[in-house]
Amino acid sequence: MLELVLFSLLNGLVFATLLFMLSSGLTLIFGMMGVLNFAHAGFYMLGAYFAYTLTGYLGFWPALVVAPLLVGLLGAAVERYGLRRVHRFGHLAELIFTFGVAVVIEEVVQLAWGRTAKSYEVPALLDFPLFRLFRTSFPAYKAFMLLVSVGIFVFLFAILTRTRAGLIIQASLTHPGMVAMLGHDVPRVFMLVFGTGSALAGLAGVIAGPVLGTFPGMAQVLGTIVFVVVVIGGLGSLTGAFAASLLIAIVQTFAVALDVSLSSALATVGLRMSAGGMLQDLWKVTIAQVAPIMPYLLLVLILVVRPTGLFGTRET
Repeated sequence: MLELVLFSLLNGLVFATLLFMLSSGLTLIFGMMGVLNFAHAGFYMLGAYFAYTLTGYLGFWPALVVAPLLVGLLGAAVERYGLRRVHRFGHLAELIFTFGVAVVIEEVVQLAWGRTAKSYEVPALLDFPLFRLFRTSFPAYKAFMLLVSVGIFVFLFAILTRTRAGLIIQASLTHPGMVAMLGHDVPRVFMLVFGTGSALAGLAGVIAGPVLGTFPGMAQVLGTIVFVVVVIGGLGSLTGAFAASLLIAIVQTFAVALDVSLSSALATVGLRMSAGGMLQDLWKVTIAQVAPIMPYLLLVLILVVRPTGLFGTRET
């Protein structure tokens, strides 16, 4: 039992780090620009594919730096030459544009790399068990993912709250005219924010590629759940994204590990369900079977109780 709890908690933390690395960029873009970027998961996928290609030529560690930079430059170009032009037509036009970018990215990935899954290995420096408990070991690479995610959170929080650049970025959203009158290039600020958010998504793809695999459908696998994270945490709240990532990942990881149904739980306390009845199959459904829908159940609950999310101030 101790082994199950400990490793479910550790795996939940690792999954939470991946969700946060992906959702932090989306949160940054929405919080600073008010744009809900549907193409964000596509940039995550590009990060993984760029790293796969670069690893074959340069190795994992250079790819860890170069791939997110390439994705960030591509994101900045998308904002400069596409999103900026449709911005004046309102949020609906922005949503349609980013959705179209997501479709284009998916098709380009399949055209360039094919439809089969790609794989690149965990770097040799981190390819060992960090520790072993009972019969299960915890890989050092997962601990590396934890450290990177915490570092990103601390870095972004410090930049946005403790530096002059962070104050300019936040002021550009609420008072762009005033910021422009003070001599700052507001469109350039937005381009840098969008590029940085895209680079964070690319970094998540680089790190997740060796663990979750690199394949054309990887954007759809995490794309919807990342939006759930952002909404539950509160649109635009970096702290909320971090808290929601922890909440969703740990709940889902423990749920997957619990192969217990309502009927078996009642049987342990001496209660037996009748074999017949309209709901006889419902009592046999295990917690592990409903684990994939738990984030969405949490989303509905949060929206009913607190529509702005846990830490958000914007209406969803």
